[in-house]
Amino acid sequence: MALSISRRIVRSFGSLSALGFREYPTVAGRSFQASDLSDQIAGDNLLHAECFSFSKGGPSFLDFRRFSTTILTPDSNGGAFPSDLLSSKTVLTPERTIGLYEDLVVPVTNFHNEDHGLMVLAGDVFDVPIRKDIIHRVVRWQLAKRQQGTHSTKTISEVSGTGRKPWQQKGLGRARHGSLRGPQFRGGATMHGPKPRSHAFKLNKKVRRLGLKIALSARAAEGKLLVFEDLEVPTHKTKNIVNYVNQMENTKKLLLVDGGPINEKLKLATQNLHYVNVLPSIGLNVYSILQHDALVMSRDAVNRIVERMHTPINR
Repeated sequence: MALSISRRIVRSFGSLSALGFREYPTVAGRSFQASDLSDQIAGDNLLHAECFSFSKGGPSFLDFRRFSTTILTPDSNGGAFPSDLLSSKTVLTPERTIGLYEDLVVPVTNFHNEDHGLMVLAGDVFDVPIRKDIIHRVVRWQLAKRQQGTHSTKTISEVSGTGRKPWQQKGLGRARHGSLRGPQFRGGATMHGPKPRSHAFKLNKKVRRLGLKIALSARAAEGKLLVFEDLEVPTHKTKNIVNYVNQMENTKKLLLVDGGPINEKLKLATQNLHYVNVLPSIGLNVYSILQHDALVMSRDAVNRIVERMHTPINR
């Protein structure tokens, strides 16, 4: 909240010490809790302010009032302005600690950047501790499971060729051979080569579910998780999606996640864009989230993901 202080109010601060009030030191760009003053002081050129605690024969209480009068700046004419109330430094919001399972409040918009209110994201899904080892295990499991495993080589019984002994066993001074289809001959068999098989391995459902929570929490912590009211587009024209992606900063690949079946207009609008992909909520996975810079989810998709994460695991 911006704090506007008039010249008259600033001049009156000099008489507070004469009344027996205690004056607290200057506060600049940090948050307080409990007995401290919890607020961020920001303005065009006014970034520092003084906070006073008044005590009269009993426990002290905080009196913090916001005045909506003339804003004082270094360029203002008139009386001298306290130099300790001015600063050229930018006030930064304290970074949020990740992994405290706290519910997150995010704005809800759409492709037209219209305001659709706010939405609360469940802390046990979108604010879990980040663990790279879990992400690594889940990604390896995904890539191994989707590997085709159709590689195949021929053994000595499968290679075409004669079964006749190439030459006699003894008497010629040559090495002993019983077939020209052996691996030492050109066109022969491959020993211990790969055969078609499945590369999938087992990974517990709890670990897979935790990996998805960590991926969603990482995108939310980076500010790359956007919530839309819906993923409705006016037409099937690709330029609608291109114009929206161009407005986003530091985004090269975008993943759109809808709750149910994908809208046909959205399919047509994104099918020619290699950097925009669309998934239903049931198909959302860790590897797809990591492949894209930004994640856009509809309100319905968020609700379905949270419901899926809260569903007990069948053993």
